[in-house]
Amino acid sequence: MPLFDLPLDQLRSYLPDRDEPADFDAFWSATLAEAREFDLAAEYVPYDLPFTGVDVYDVSFAGWGGHRINGWFLLPRGAEGPVPCVMHYIGYSGGRGFPKDHLMWPAAGYAVFVMETRGHGGANVGSPGATGDPHGSAGPQAPGMMTRGILDPADYYYRRVFTDAVRAVDAAAEHPAVDASRIVTSGGSQGGAISQAAAALHPGVKAALIDVPFLSHFRRAVEITGRDPYQELVRYLSTRRDTADQVFRTLSYFDGVNFAARGTVPALYSVALMDDICPPSTVFAAYNHWQGPKEITVWPWNNHEGGGGYQSEEQVRYLHKLLSGG
Repeated sequence: MPLFDLPLDQLRSYLPDRDEPADFDAFWSATLAEAREFDLAAEYVPYDLPFTGVDVYDVSFAGWGGHRINGWFLLPRGAEGPVPCVMHYIGYSGGRGFPKDHLMWPAAGYAVFVMETRGHGGANVGSPGATGDPHGSAGPQAPGMMTRGILDPADYYYRRVFTDAVRAVDAAAEHPAVDASRIVTSGGSQGGAISQAAAALHPGVKAALIDVPFLSHFRRAVEITGRDPYQELVRYLSTRRDTADQVFRTLSYFDGVNFAARGTVPALYSVALMDDICPPSTVFAAYNHWQGPKEITVWPWNNHEGGGGYQSEEQVRYLHKLLSGG
């Protein structure tokens, strides 16, 4: 994929106006208050694996609507005292996978809490899931999750997902082995969007790792990329031609640019300049609006895979420095 978006010097200063509803904060405050009326009921069930350096738990908790959300919790064996915890949110279509997929953070001395994204993990053979989305969707939708409940912010799919992510932080903070003052959100693509939103919505988050984030600057994304999942929106609008204003109003409550404008903790972003799934300008739109201390790693020759293992090493070094006060 060749370079197709703005030049890097323009991306670094790209700060588009935000399409933000007047009741954005009230909407999310009410949503989270409603979710917290349900008992969190976090469960950590030991998972039998012959790992020698890490303890594994099959975890679940009550997310949006009290629905059970599944995941993994991995803890360095023999760690002294409460340890920092990295919340890991998953990319589009992926499930929680297997415990072996999440060993990096325990190897670095951190706990990791892997939250499954409701309704995903049934089509990605390498990353199976265990969590459904019991909430029915009002109205027709394009295949996938992008248009599920798209005509009403209260019914939109990502209202449930972002709420689940905040509740997952609550669940991690309750665990006696976790240092609740050092919880970090992380994820790539859809997981990056969830990490960005959770860090903005939960006051207890210490920092955010946000890789090639999805769900930011929606209108530009659908105008310049021909790739899924954004094309789910295009296909829907090509059929429901009369709903464009309604669709983009709903999306404004979930736009990463609006969450970024409320992000105050340290954040490490990454972007790939050949990314035609989450275009660079949509990533920089969020990054440039982020209000807290921030850094961004730029991968000039990569598509949506971004920095891969190189970025993972950047993240470990970043957190060691940040959390040790170095």
